[in-house]
Amino acid sequence: MIVFCGYANIDLTVGVPALPAPGDRVQATAIRHGHGGMAANASAAAARTGADAWFAGVVGPEPRSTAFLAALAADGVRTDWTARTGTLTTAVVLLTPDGERAVISQDDELDARHITRTVRAAREAGADWLYLDGYRFPEAAAAVAEAAADAPPGTPGPGLVVDLDGCDRAEAMRTALSAADHAVVGRPLAIALLGGEPALARAAADLDVHLVVTDGSRGWTLLTPAGERHDGPAIEVETVDATGAGDCFTGAYCAELDRGRSPLEAARFAAVAAGLSCTRPGARDGLPDRRAIESWLAAHPPSETPEPTRTP
Repeated sequence: MIVFCGYANIDLTVGVPALPAPGDRVQATAIRHGHGGMAANASAAAARTGADAWFAGVVGPEPRSTAFLAALAADGVRTDWTARTGTLTTAVVLLTPDGERAVISQDDELDARHITRTVRAAREAGADWLYLDGYRFPEAAAAVAEAAADAPPGTPGPGLVVDLDGCDRAEAMRTALSAADHAVVGRPLAIALLGGEPALARAAADLDVHLVVTDGSRGWTLLTPAGERHDGPAIEVETVDATGAGDCFTGAYCAELDRGRSPLEAARFAAVAAGLSCTRPGARDGLPDRRAIESWLAAHPPSETPEPTRTP
């Protein structure tokens, strides 16, 4: 069982010839509404691969939010712990013909109290994993600690997976890494906030976290607490829309951890899922199911399994 606590929103995707510079005026080539949000997308990705996925975000009481939750339920996601006391926010996605994008997001109403309640509910239900997005940190660390402090002695809590791509400060990212068992982050943001490759490896080791650094078509790197480094490729696809690919990666990664796979096996599986998700427009429509991912893996067996390198 995996509980995804974080963003839900409506994506307003605007096709543009090129991303505008300051002061530019560009003509939209297409405008499309769809369901999105980091945590909601990740929960749908996990459910499509067969995971017992629950979404515990905050939306509104209006029909649009009802339809949003119904779409998650159609993917197999449980939404019992989603609060309907806020607003279903909107994200504006500018998308170019070659898949480049820029995102303007709106803050939601998911606060520390909601996180604490969710952690407690997840523990009581025997959940194996809890997902949080990076936007919640550093405040979320205290909420998680509060929920853990009132647990009966010997009661295990869920493992924590954090999608760091919502972090906007080095302090927030380091706090999230300190709390997490596993974390996923895009390489440009990781380097901007933490430094180059040696700094990322040190963070994984010093903070005792499995850190997966994704880099789009350039592949991914898994850095372990033991100082090992594993590099893997992205799959080759004709990219239509990369929106939500990172969410798909994290959701599939969580799903494989929940099946008892190793972090390395989970990262390899997630990379295929993320690549396949780019072949259709929208953050949700392209999410693959387990059959599609396993079919791709069966058709492209690795020629060899490289030995991990040791980070200095």
